[in-house]
Amino acid sequence: MSSSPLGNVSSIGMNIDQPLANVKTIFVGGSWRAAPDGAVLPMHAPADGRLIGHISRGTAADVDAAVTAAQAALDSPAWGGLSAVQRGRLLMALSRRVQEEVERLAWLEAHDTGKPIGLARGDMQVLARYLEFYAGAADKVHGEVIPFEPGYTVTVSREPLGVTAHIIPWNYPAQMFGRSLAPALAMGNAVVLKPSEDACMSCLAVAELAQEVGFPPGAINLVTGLGAEAGAALSAHPDVRLVTFTGSSEVGALVQAAAARHHVPVTLELGGKSPQIVFADADLERAADAVVRGIVQNAGQTCSAGSRVLVERSVFAAFAERLASRFAAVRLGTPEANADLGPLINASQRERVERFVAQARADGIAVIAETPLPDDLPPQGLFVAPVVFGPVHARHPLAREEVFGPVLCAMPFEDELDAIRLANDTDFGLVAAVWTRDGDRQARLARRIQSGQFFINCYGAGGGVELPFGGVKRSGHGREKGMAALEEMSVTKTVVHFHG
Repeated sequence: MSSSPLGNVSSIGMNIDQPLANVKTIFVGGSWRAAPDGAVLPMHAPADGRLIGHISRGTAADVDAAVTAAQAALDSPAWGGLSAVQRGRLLMALSRRVQEEVERLAWLEAHDTGKPIGLARGDMQVLARYLEFYAGAADKVHGEVIPFEPGYTVTVSREPLGVTAHIIPWNYPAQMFGRSLAPALAMGNAVVLKPSEDACMSCLAVAELAQEVGFPPGAINLVTGLGAEAGAALSAHPDVRLVTFTGSSEVGALVQAAAARHHVPVTLELGGKSPQIVFADADLERAADAVVRGIVQNAGQTCSAGSRVLVERSVFAAFAERLASRFAAVRLGTPEANADLGPLINASQRERVERFVAQARADGIAVIAETPLPDDLPPQGLFVAPVVFGPVHARHPLAREEVFGPVLCAMPFEDELDAIRLANDTDFGLVAAVWTRDGDRQARLARRIQSGQFFINCYGAGGGVELPFGGVKRSGHGREKGMAALEEMSVTKTVVHFHG
């Protein structure tokens, strides 16, 4: 086995004393390497600003080498010649190793992203579940026989696309590793992953575990670096057959335009402004708990965060009181404190959230609830106070734009039709929820709300590896998770056999 990234990924610590020219975090063809010019990017802990290491600043040349290695793996019997059962067994072996390494991987994830250690442990379990699910699904993708004219047999099979590219964000690096790569590998593709330059330590560690359990060289490749450099080169590479991207709508448009030059399909998950709709007949206690969890988890840095709560006017004040009491109990802290939420990922993200908050205050929108920052937080930590504003007008930026922080927008509605209008009055359509005991109303809203997922008297369902996930409108297109992801990661072939 080649040397591990950052000297020894098995023992990455908070202080890495290593010559920058020796940093090797680019994984191509089964070997770890540095960027050709030795360029690196620093990695800082969001909770306290400490330097936790460096990653190689990959270039277009590194991307090209990774794509070449991936194609070589497809052409090799070591990967391209494996059966679906064998691919599934490799994924299952990796799932087991992840479960064995949960504590180490969670430590990396927590300090890299700033999230509470308990949340990071949960992320590792979800990663293991992705690998386990697609390990079991690998040999369950069946073809079909189409009845045709006499003398013909027509079959339809699913085949791998080839080299697939995956550009993932910083908010859930380990989960996104599993969500993107596991179905691609299950279908027999060879993958090139570009993780975020803001958080990728867990991805490096999982790539090493994949090598350890026997994934052949080139089946999994990883290029660290900047999105505008390595990410742009990957999305525009002529030999890539699919690009998946999770991130902002603006960057998603650039990725799609780059891939379109080579007629490459793109799966995009671009965030949301997801509503939770609370009717007067709902269990307000359960709804309030879910609404608070839906906005403070991962400090609101979640594409499916429930960032709008629409409340029937007759109970708006009562529900606001419940939110206020729960926000008063929200705890902030460093990863080790295992609080409810940690810091934001970087200074620019904190500045973005603070601009939204400052504008809302300047516009005179009332604060329903706010969690004060504890005095003992590290001074260099990138923390912001969770806050609920309301009532918020439907045309205000706070009600229309993705903040990506622990900022909740509360909006009253008059009746069912008004609730539907407000819920759909956004450019996004990723996730939505309704809280009501009325079964007929549940069915009506499920049909009329524009979203890729819709929850009734719950929200998020614990991640739901089995549940197809994706958006409509500016939230993107294509589906990840569940069996639907296997369709995204493959192509059908129709064989027409005339035998007389």
